[in-house]
Order: sequence, then structure tokens, then C-alpha cells
Amino acid sequence: MPLRTPRLAVPPWFAHALRAQRGPVPWSAVVRGTLAAGPLLLVAVLAGRSSAGVAAALGAMLAGINDRPGSRRTAVTRLGLPALAGACGLLAGTYAGLHVGAVALTVLLTGLGLLAGAVSAVGPVASGSGTQLLVAAAIGAGMPLPEPGWQRALFFLAGAGWLLVLRLALPTRAAATGGDYRFDGERDAVAAVYDAVAALLAGAGGADATARRARLTAALDHAQDALSGPRLRRYASSSAERRLHAQYAAALPLAEAATALAWAGDDVPARAARGPRRLAAAVRAGNHPGPLPAPARSAPALRALDDALLHAADAFDRGAGTPHPGKPARRRTAGALLRTVVGPGGREYGFRVALSFGAAVAVAQALHHTHWYGDHAHWYWLPATAVFLVKPDLGPLASRVLCRAAGTVLAAVLFAGLAALLPRPAGLVALVAVCGALIPVATRHFAAQTAVITVLVLALVMVGGEPPASWSRIGETLLACGIVLLVGHLPAPGQRGGTVRARLARAAHAADAYLAHVLGDGTADDRAGRWALRREAYRTLAEARTAIDLAAAELPALAKQSEGTDEVAAVLERLVDLTTACAVHLDDTGRLTSRHTERITGLLDELARLRERAGLRPSEIPDARQAPALSGRPVPRTGVERILPVRR
Repeated sequence: MPLRTPRLAVPPWFAHALRAQRGPVPWSAVVRGTLAAGPLLLVAVLAGRSSAGVAAALGAMLAGINDRPGSRRTAVTRLGLPALAGACGLLAGTYAGLHVGAVALTVLLTGLGLLAGAVSAVGPVASGSGTQLLVAAAIGAGMPLPEPGWQRALFFLAGAGWLLVLRLALPTRAAATGGDYRFDGERDAVAAVYDAVAALLAGAGGADATARRARLTAALDHAQDALSGPRLRRYASSSAERRLHAQYAAALPLAEAATALAWAGDDVPARAARGPRRLAAAVRAGNHPGPLPAPARSAPALRALDDALLHAADAFDRGAGTPHPGKPARRRTAGALLRTVVGPGGREYGFRVALSFGAAVAVAQALHHTHWYGDHAHWYWLPATAVFLVKPDLGPLASRVLCRAAGTVLAAVLFAGLAALLPRPAGLVALVAVCGALIPVATRHFAAQTAVITVLVLALVMVGGEPPASWSRIGETLLACGIVLLVGHLPAPGQRGGTVRARLARAAHAADAYLAHVLGDGTADDRAGRWALRREAYRTLAEARTAIDLAAAELPALAKQSEGTDEVAAVLERLVDLTTACAVHLDDTGRLTSRHTERITGLLDELARLRERAGLRPSEIPDARQAPALSGRPVPRTGVERILPVRR
């Protein structure tokens, strides 16, 4: 009998550190990065204002970190809001560093960290704004530049604004396929939805159907965001944009029918996936899809799929004459945003950021006043590094620390060699341009991103007139890693795992609203409302899944705080899938089968058991066994009796 070699289990936090995102090179973003920080710095150097160029290049660099694929309209928010926050931080940090003492400065920046951390719990754009606010505040207080604070802020905004202008003006590679280049991001996002529908139909009876449904959710989220960015007018003003909105709206019933077929677990005929694929190609090319193959109408979900294809064909044929179907936006009220900020997730987030940032500022101030940095007061690196390390958007804590340390050491060694060879300042300006081009590619892995940004910042420091600081950056980075590791494992006030629990609670209440709507009266007359509730349920579940996966990859001391939440999320996902299947079946027959009702009851009972096992409070995951819907409010009996089969 052959001996089996034991397979070593890699800890999740270490496996995450080795994982990198995959995909095609974003050449459009690479071109924008090349034309952003480097040329701005070159113009400033030629004009004899090197320090102004440093501030502008910093704004372009931080904006480049947020330059992700998507529509031009969403880029205004994704790049603009963090840039405004960064300018405010640079302004506040500059004047605070000049006019207050070390203790008051530490207290002030700690309070700023508490605010920025709490606001970061709202979402990715808010988190990016909080990051730039704190990083720019540390740079403003700790980087000596001759310009007054208001000029630094203007130059910073000019750098970020220049990259935003490039994002809005330059066409992307997707524009080569035809259509209006202004909406190539939206067109690509809508086409990806139809591709995801086709993939889910092709794998409806397979083992990876759940993963394909998750990819469909991600595609719908991306398209929803791409179409709902800021606008000057209330409604879409061009025929091309109205057509894209109509094509997105036509994909919603297709996604619903495909989800119902995947829930049933039966193999779907291959011809069923051909229609969505042709629709995807038509969206990318900006033309008509032609005849669509109709699936056999042998089951409610297949009939729903056929009806959805007919509706989509009609929407595509009407083209530019299609009226605007309403914004597919995800709107959250000011009260909901405030509750997120002051809720358990915001409080825990704010506490961690404030403590890490404040401790890093205090240590940096102590080193500065003991002349650790010599004659140059560039003490901003330690708190700025702590900000990037404490942000969970960039991965689990241990993984972030490992990648940051490795990336900094690699960059410091590399820059030390380059600084000895490159002419000054021309070689350093070229190095800044190269690093700006590499940022969009380096964002796929935190260590690579750290290395590129470190080289860029070290080059900017030298252009600004300071001596090389490669080796001191290694020591400060390792010190920041130690601070964040310590703070990350300190007991926090209140219940631990607040971010995971808050997002899971939001997903549970969204699933509640969706199930209550489907089991209530008037569902067939309000399909648009049902699709909006389904989108919110799946989106909040995806956000909760992301938070749970990140928490599970932490060190054991932190990972155990979210134990059991992944099982709750899995049951909620199955419940939302089942609710979608129920909605499709009700549209076709008006009544549910015993299979549907038994599965609903079973999932609700399982959800109640898992809630108790995971230690979740009733306010977070309500006891679903008290009503046909997840919420404690009863669904009208007439509606339930209409759709549920009579049990004898």
C-alpha cells in the first residue's frame, strides 16, 4: 500500500496574502496613470515649483488607487469624493501641524480618525474618502512644504482633478466595439449581466450553480452602479443612455427566471443560454440581436424565461425610442446612513482606526521630537502606513501586515539602487510616471501596490528636496505593522465582529422585505418593486459574504468572533433563491406547491437555530418562525391562503 504524503494546511491569513486578482491588463487605466502624476510633476519642475508638483502628484497618485473599471459617471463619485476629503485633510493637517503642539495634534488627529473610521462603514466610496482624509492629514502635518495649506489643498485637488478629466475624456478599449464612447463603461456592464445570465442557465443543473448565481449578482450590482451615477438632469437625456437603461431593465426578469431554474436544480436545454449570449453581443456592438431561440415552455420558470426573452427582444428592437425605465439606483436615506455610522459596525470601525492612527501619530511625534528623523521632519510615513494597514477593505489584518512589510522592504531596496543611478530630477520624474502607470495593475495585490506606491512617494520626497529615506521607511513600516497588529487584537467596547454582524443584519432585513412582498398581496402588479427588493436582498448578501470571508481569513483570535455567521449567510442565500423561485411560480400559477412551502418552513426553522448558535441577537436576525415572512409582522391571511396549498 503506497504511503500518502501528508498535505500541509496553509493558514487562511497566509493563503490570502499569496492570492492575487486576475484579469486582463486595464490598458486604459495604465495610459491615464502615465499621463497623470509624472507629467504634472514635470510641469512643476520646469516651472521651478517642485513642491507644488509634489502635492499635485500625490493627489493624482491617491486618485489612481481609486481608478477602477466602471462607467464615467460613477468615476466622478469614486474619484471626486475621496479627492475632496483628501484636500480637506491636507488643509486641516497643514494648519494643525503649524499651530498646535504635539499633544493637541495627536488628540486632533485621533478624533479625525474616529470620524473617518465610522464613516468608512457606509461603503467603498466612503471608505476611500476616509482613507484619503487621514493620509492627507498626516502628510499635511508631517511633510514640510513651502506652500501654505490652502495652496497645498488646491494643488492636491488639481492633481486628482486632472486624472478625473482624463477618465472622462479619454475613450477606453471597449469603445472600439462601436456605439457612443461616453457610455462604454455602462455598455460593458450591461452586457456582462446577459453573459452572467447565460452562464447561470448553462450551469443550472451543475455543482457550480451557486457560484454562477453569485457572479450574476456581482454583474447586476456593477451594472446598477454604472447606470446610477451622478447626473445633471433627473432623467437620461440621450437615446443611447435610455437604450442602456431599458436593456438593463430587460435583464432583470431574465435574471429572475434563471435564478428560479438554478434553484430547481434541473438541467436546462442548451438553446436556453443562446438568447442571453446574443443579447450580450448586441449590447456591446450597439445593434439588434436578431431572432432569439425560444426555450421549451414546459415549466413555470421556462415559461418565465421565454416571456423575459420576448420582452428583451422588444426592448432591443424599440431601441432609441424606449422611454427611461427609472433609475436603477440603490437609494439609502440619510437616516439609514447615520444609523450605519453610529451603529455597531461604524463604532467598531471608528474605534480601530482612531486608536491605530492616534497611536501612530503619538509615536511619530515622539520620534520626531527626539530627532529620530534628523533635520528633516518627514514623520508622516508612520501614521499614513497605519491608515492603510487598519483598513479591512484591503484584506485580513495579518495578510495586510505581511504584504505591507514585504512590499516596503522590496521597494526600499529597489529605490536605493535606482536613486544611485538615475539623474536628478529627470530620472526621478520618469520614475514617478512609470509608477503611475503601474498602479492600476499593482492594485491586484496589496504587496505589489505597496511597492509601487512606496517607490513613487520616495521619488517625490527626493524631488521635493529631501534626502533619500529608504531605510528609515522600513523601520517605520515595521513599527506601524506592530501597532496595528496590537490594536487589532485589543478588546473593543461592545460586541466584537460588529462590521460582520451589521452587514448580516442588513441582509436579513432585506431578505425579510423581499419574502414578505412575494408572500403578500398584489405581487404580480408590482414586479418593478419586487425586482428592486430582490436586487437589494442579493446585494446586501454579497456585502455580508465579503465581510464574512475577510473575517474568516483573520488570525484565529479574530476569526472566532464571526464563527457561525457564514452558515447564517448561506441559509439566507438559499432563502432568497427560494423566494425568487416562489415569485416566478406565483406569476405562472397563482399558488405554491407543497415543495415550496415545506422548503420555506424548513429554511426558516434552520435560520432560527443558526441564529442562536452564532450568538446573534433577535434585533440582528429576527425569529422567522413567528410569521410566514422573516419579519415579526404577520402577512395578511388572505394573501397567504391564496398562495399556500391547503394542508389536509
